[in-house]
Amino acid sequence: MAISKNTMIRKYVQAIREGNASIFAGAGLSRGSGYVDWKTLLKPLAKEVSLEIEREKDYLSVAQYYRNESGARASINQELLNVFNAEVDENENVEIIARLPISTYWTTNYDKLIEKELEKNNKKVDVKMDSDQLATVLLNRDAVVYKMHGDVDHPAHAVLTKDDYILYDNKRPLFKTILKGDLISKKFLFIGFSFEDPNLDYVLGQIHALMDENIAEHYCVLRSVNKLDYENDEDYGYEKARQELRSKDLARYGIQTVFVDDYNEITDILRNIELAVKRNNVFVSGSADDYGAWGSEKAKELAKKIAKNLVKNDFKITSGFGLGLGSSVINGALSEIFQSKYKHIDEYLCLRPFPQGIMDLKEKNNLYNQYRRDMISDTGIAVFMFGNKEEPKGSKKIIDAPGCWEEFIIARDNENIIIPIGSTGFMAKKIFDEVKANMDNYKYLEKYIDILEKEPNVDKLVEIVTTIAKEQRMA
Repeated sequence: MAISKNTMIRKYVQAIREGNASIFAGAGLSRGSGYVDWKTLLKPLAKEVSLEIEREKDYLSVAQYYRNESGARASINQELLNVFNAEVDENENVEIIARLPISTYWTTNYDKLIEKELEKNNKKVDVKMDSDQLATVLLNRDAVVYKMHGDVDHPAHAVLTKDDYILYDNKRPLFKTILKGDLISKKFLFIGFSFEDPNLDYVLGQIHALMDENIAEHYCVLRSVNKLDYENDEDYGYEKARQELRSKDLARYGIQTVFVDDYNEITDILRNIELAVKRNNVFVSGSADDYGAWGSEKAKELAKKIAKNLVKNDFKITSGFGLGLGSSVINGALSEIFQSKYKHIDEYLCLRPFPQGIMDLKEKNNLYNQYRRDMISDTGIAVFMFGNKEEPKGSKKIIDAPGCWEEFIIARDNENIIIPIGSTGFMAKKIFDEVKANMDNYKYLEKYIDILEKEPNVDKLVEIVTTIAKEQRMA
């Protein structure tokens, strides 16, 4: 059964936010890096047993025929080593799924793309490729990668021939148990599979055997049959009908199909998923040595209530602990977390105080810039208020905080939703003026712009900031 891209994205993003999402990667995910698909991998082996790979549909049998004829596994092992140890290109799809806050990845691929990309994102990865490894847990792991068909470094144990599939349950029995648990508790996104991929058939068979009719909803992205790929209307019509039947068959396993016309659309889907996930994370920027007409008490009340109300609406707050306001932001977030979020602090608050004690000005500026970029990179909404400091310290001279402007530039370039509370003055007002002068880029603020510019009432501003954040989270 097919569903729309937007529906799938909305449901899958919700699963990510709830910590219940998983990725199941097929060979197509690795093709973007230059790795081969099943057909290309087996082409030289098919030729050696006098078969034409273009005429074959059952790739497992091709591998088995070669194994039968050669009498040894060595050539298959060597082919895996040659193909999957080659230099590869960057792959945006893999980069995105590695950045997503997902802790469980399943794959039938032999390459190391997923685990390497996770490590690039500073995630500690626990790779499982045989049953013995399932009994141990890597301390402080951030993600688990289940390589259910083996790894290129151990080609003799890779699942490739028909015999390998038949004997799978005997050699890797615990993988079925863990997969069953994940299929019950998580929503899977199957990506990189095709209707001709033998791994998809095998995985579906496992799902049906494990779950029968009691299965959660999962999603699979597949390329639609394209008329240009066929020599005549009859062949196209046949494959189109076959695809529709297959989509309905996938629904038996709880898998809803999203069809795309081009593989590039998969990248767009992943980008939109990442963007939606980020928009659940709000960066609050603001510092103050001087509170202007607001006064200290009212300014801190605004910061506290904004954080509290955003957490109440299931947003996660990121704060750099800005001077004069940071503690109020944190107190607001914590009060709501302890009141209604079962003390799940890490799920709703990310505290990133800046490093202190750096005497060299150039070193400090460079470090702070990189720190800001890293802090904002995981957020999708940025709120700006006040933004000033005493310069130099003790001089009583108040200036607009350049760090606040820098955070605006980084957030803008990160494609964050920008919410500047201009009525608080200082750097927030300059950011507001910049936004107002370029409203074509900030159309989501059009009906709120006058309130953000002039409104002095704390509760009205809290309501507006929350409303904008909620609207853009669902956009």
